[in-house]
Amino acid sequence: MAELGDFLRTRRARLRPQDVGLPDHGRRRVPGLRREELAQLAGVSVDYYVRLEQGRDIHPSEQVLEAIARALALSEDERAHLNALVHRRKRARRRRPERVRPSVQQLLERLDVPAMVIGRRMDVLAFNALAGALTGGFQERNMVRHVFLDEGARELYPEWDAIAAETVGFLRLSAGEDPDDAALIELVGELSVHSEDFRRLWARHDVHSKSFGVKRFAHPQVGPFTLHYECFALPEPGQTLVTYMAAPGSETALALLGTLCREQDRRTLGDDDRVLEVR
Repeated sequence: MAELGDFLRTRRARLRPQDVGLPDHGRRRVPGLRREELAQLAGVSVDYYVRLEQGRDIHPSEQVLEAIARALALSEDERAHLNALVHRRKRARRRRPERVRPSVQQLLERLDVPAMVIGRRMDVLAFNALAGALTGGFQERNMVRHVFLDEGARELYPEWDAIAAETVGFLRLSAGEDPDDAALIELVGELSVHSEDFRRLWARHDVHSKSFGVKRFAHPQVGPFTLHYECFALPEPGQTLVTYMAAPGSETALALLGTLCREQDRRTLGDDDRVLEVR
């Protein structure tokens, strides 16, 4: 339960007394609220909150969790993450290999916009030719490795800092749902060793769901353009369909990308290369 304690501490550290209506008595040894203040806001005993933050084997009620979430001013994503961390011992998860249904792959191929399916560890399980052209053919089939370890990622994404933070936040959310996933633990360890930026962002314990947004690209062959993305949860647990659409003013660039990907697709990439099975 160490991750629960770390999450609570980082959420508490970002709050200032004036943020929650408490008097500020000057300089503090550590940033944020004291445990005593948080316990007071949540209406629980200091000892109870300390034991929860220390990750001891206690089982808070839904009412207590809601009170703590309210005291910490948690977002909806953070509330979901808190509940997942607290209740994870109640779930004996059976992990199955992640594979994309053939009908979903056919859907990807028929879409005239970049589209892909990502799995619970942000592995790219399937993608269409346009999505491949968008990212250089997905030489790295995991989006977290792509963002942090691919040398071209910082040039491809002008707003790399924001994308990196969102990527780690989504992975952290997935880790809360299944913290005992050995492959996910290995992925986090690998990235922590090879990327100082990942290690710093992972330590913040921020969480973000992946739903919709805007992403800017500086494509080496097409140039700068902007895409809107939408995410749709598929029936298979942990699988998300991500589609990209041209923002106003970027239609020509996306059309040029389509021409480019058709040429590249004929030369290098077969349909089987766009489908991945992950265990």
